[in-house]
Amino acid sequence: MQGSPDLQPLAQKLVIYGTRGFARELHQIVEDIAADGTALTCLGFLVDREFREDDVVHDLPVFGDADWLGGAPDVLVTIGIGATRPRRRIACDIERRFGARFVVLRHPLARVGKRVTIGPGSNLCVGAHVATEVAIGRHVQLHVGSTVGHASAIGDFVSVFPGANVASEVTIGEGSFVGAGAAILPGVRIGTWVRVGAGAVVTADVPDGATVVGVPARVVSA
Repeated sequence: MQGSPDLQPLAQKLVIYGTRGFARELHQIVEDIAADGTALTCLGFLVDREFREDDVVHDLPVFGDADWLGGAPDVLVTIGIGATRPRRRIACDIERRFGARFVVLRHPLARVGKRVTIGPGSNLCVGAHVATEVAIGRHVQLHVGSTVGHASAIGDFVSVFPGANVASEVTIGEGSFVGAGAAILPGVRIGTWVRVGAGAVVTADVPDGATVVGVPARVVSA
């Protein structure tokens, strides 16, 4: 299936966890996948109680929080939250309580080469481009127009924001965030829970937990 080869051939239903910006973008991706011929339907949205602002988003209901999944055992889930630590918390809670029910969403206009692995719960937006021999972990977000070069490894819960370029043979550790328009040069190793500022050009390895900004990127906090 062109839209998302990770979906099963039978009709599938899903809910999106989150109701704000990226969750709404994921709903558009679901609609585009369905229009491309995959039998996939979004039933509505879930959100933590303290963040609930609306009862309806995009004309679909906001059902409640993760507890709702207990009464819907056949419904899949994707998490539309850009922040990496909350995404990890929600994913671990859902999997612990309700099992691994996460779906890979790949926009029909995302390009993925051969010999690429993509972990459950990951989302590839329109214009994302993944080369060959790339390993993408669980619950990774590749936003609009982002690129990942050959032989790179993207850890679980990583966010690569719009227009960011990850070159070849790059390693990005769990939970790291690559800001819009940033560039990570070939062979660089990014540690876990790193923040790469928007527009930064990363030319050297970055230690765990650091924040880097600028051209060339420098560590501003660790």
